[in-house]
Amino acid sequence: ISSPFFCSDSSWDAAYERELQTFQDIGDSGEIWFGEESMVRIIRWLEKHKVPLDSSVLDIGTGNGVLLVEMAKSGYMNLTGIDYSPSAIQLSEKVREKEGMSNIKLKVEDFLAPSAELSGFDICIDKGTFDAISLDPRDAVGKRKLYVGSLRRVLKPEGFFLITSCNWTKEELLNEFREGFEILEELPTPKFCFGGRIGNSVTALVFQRK
Repeated sequence: ISSPFFCSDSSWDAAYERELQTFQDIGDSGEIWFGEESMVRIIRWLEKHKVPLDSSVLDIGTGNGVLLVEMAKSGYMNLTGIDYSPSAIQLSEKVREKEGMSNIKLKVEDFLAPSAELSGFDICIDKGTFDAISLDPRDAVGKRKLYVGSLRRVLKPEGFFLITSCNWTKEELLNEFREGFEILEELPTPKFCFGGRIGNSVTALVFQRK
């Protein structure tokens, strides 16, 4: 994938404004971060573990909201997407309307300073948002700590956190989320071979809130 993770706040808004205009022009909902297989991987895990369809789900940094649309098509009913970019939420609202998924809730929210009503979720999902925060040149370490604290607040005890990252290894993510979370599973992701060594360009993990 291209790497949009070095964008400033204004660059994110500009990027989503372009995608919003493109959607209005030709109906293209924009880029799916990590590709469609990343969405399939998440939904398959939820189905494999028989996670109830009425479980409350929060998509952190929902972008164009396509993941939530696919989850709704799979039968999930209690879906919320947040993004700090108003343009992203406008785009996801357009996608939601096009797909006829009126039960998806969408809100402009800064996950590092979540509102009080953002709480009690059974499942939280992150595809690239923690990566973006991690590369922010303005106090990335402090923002990662805020992220983990926010996650502890919004996710119920024993709730699931599914994260997809292209910047962090499994070991690094285990260290970042060591306070309040335990690893349940590493999900299979595409492998690559470089210099005779096999590795993963993407890491996908499932944590459980303690």
